[in-house]
Amino acid sequence: MSGEPYSGVDNLEVLADAVRYNRFLVDAVVRASHGAMSAIDFGAGEGTLSTAIRERGLIVTCVEPDPRLRGRLHEHGFEVHACLGEVADDSLGYIYSLNVLEHIKDDAASLRELYSKLRPGGRFFLYVPALQVLFSSMDKKIGHYRRYSKSGIMQIAGDAGFVIERIEYADSLGFPATLLYKLAGSRKGDISATSVKIYDRLVFPVSRLLDRIGFSRLFGKNLMAVMRRPSSADKHQ
Repeated sequence: MSGEPYSGVDNLEVLADAVRYNRFLVDAVVRASHGAMSAIDFGAGEGTLSTAIRERGLIVTCVEPDPRLRGRLHEHGFEVHACLGEVADDSLGYIYSLNVLEHIKDDAASLRELYSKLRPGGRFFLYVPALQVLFSSMDKKIGHYRRYSKSGIMQIAGDAGFVIERIEYADSLGFPATLLYKLAGSRKGDISATSVKIYDRLVFPVSRLLDRIGFSRLFGKNLMAVMRRPSSADKHQ
């Protein structure tokens, strides 16, 4: 991640009101921690999710390159690093990253660096936008280089050394909704606070139900993966 100011702060503020969606993300992060006591939030943004995850019992340290957002994180009481280079190698048991990797030009290099910060057996939870066909004006506005497929994540994560424990799409109804936005939504990449609230309250619960009955194996607005740095136990299996 670069230290340039983030261009999508207004969209972050709108998405902070997506109560059910944010609760789903928090639950996914906590579930993937496998009982870890602490975590690094790689690309913490304003800290909306970092705060909610901290309230669930994890000690959260943030990595955030944007100096304005780092200031907000400090105000919320977080220890904050400007980059992963400030974190010791082989020192972490758990890292999570929510909608960040797509902002990084050399995502493969970032995954290699994330791998190097985990100790053997440490886990990484990754959540990213899915499927390049959905790439829209909103992706452009907020600085996305790409969206991801399962095969793409498996390739670059495997090249970095990770073992993938689980990978699946998420928010299956978000696929047609995002496609509709691409075809008929704002050319400027703006998102409506009212639309976000309606989707969050009425559509997202149905979308998660469809995910649970198998749609997430096929498509979704997002992609999530749980992976780990192999340990000596893996080598003896």
